[in-house]
Parts: sequence; C-alpha cells; structure tokens
Amino acid sequence: MIKDVKIKKLRVIPDERGRLMEILRADDSEFIKFGQVYMTTVLPGVVKAWHYHKKQTDNMTVVSGMAKIVLYDGRSDSSTQGEVQEFFVGEHNPILVQIPNGVHHGMKGVGEREAIVINTVTEPYDRKRPDEFRADPHDNDIPYDWACKEG
Repeated sequence: MIKDVKIKKLRVIPDERGRLMEILRADDSEFIKFGQVYMTTVLPGVVKAWHYHKKQTDNMTVVSGMAKIVLYDGRSDSSTQGEVQEFFVGEHNPILVQIPNGVHHGMKGVGEREAIVINTVTEPYDRKRPDEFRADPHDNDIPYDWACKEG
C-alpha cells in the first residue's frame, strides 16, 4: 500500500425503494476537511491521467459503472516512493480511495458503460491558480502501462 493512501469499504443499504450508500462523513477517520464535491465521468477504455496536487487530498469513489484508479507515489520523501497501486472501484467493489497530495493518479473506464466518479476534495478548485500538475498518460517517467492485462 502506498504510504498515506487509505481505503474505506463502503456500505450499501438496499430496501424496496432503492439503495443508499454513505461515501464520506465528517466523523469518519478518513475525513480531513471539506473543500468541494464534484462528479466526473470516464468512458469505457478512456484514460484520464496523470495528475497530482500539492495541497489537495482526494476522496474518490465510483457510484455507477466501474473504473480502474491507479496511483503512483512520486513523493521524494515517501517510504513508498516509486510504487504503483491499482484499484478497481465501482458497483462491484464499492470503496472510497483517499489519495494524499503529492501522489499521481489517474483512471480508466472499464466495462461497457460510462463510469460516474464522485470526488470529495479537501480544497475548493481555484480557477486562477489550479492545484493540479499534469503528466501525459503514456509519455512520462511513471512505470505504468494502461493497456488491458489479459491472460
């Protein structure tokens, strides 16, 4: 496990009306502070990567469909520097992935339909000075190949 990354198994509560799933509560051990909540989607086979934040911590889950969330620890002061970690998140594995600042991350839609991702972050998005630092998804120094691993 990459240092400072946390996983929370999410509890789905179904009844005859539908279902409820708490994602992140202020009294959870994973809760740091509130910045904003946003929704993004990723289409099947599409890669949205890589980026990291200097201040912000992400709390990411997939509420519809499935996505592969991949982390790379590029922090020079981390005991897990250079490690890569994959999580398959969504309807078949309802978890929250807490991604600390400084950890590169990206996602790929897996399955046959769009994945809907909810991210509760610790900082509001600053349109004038975004806390977002990007690398090309394929041409970079990160030791990860986004291709499907068959076999």
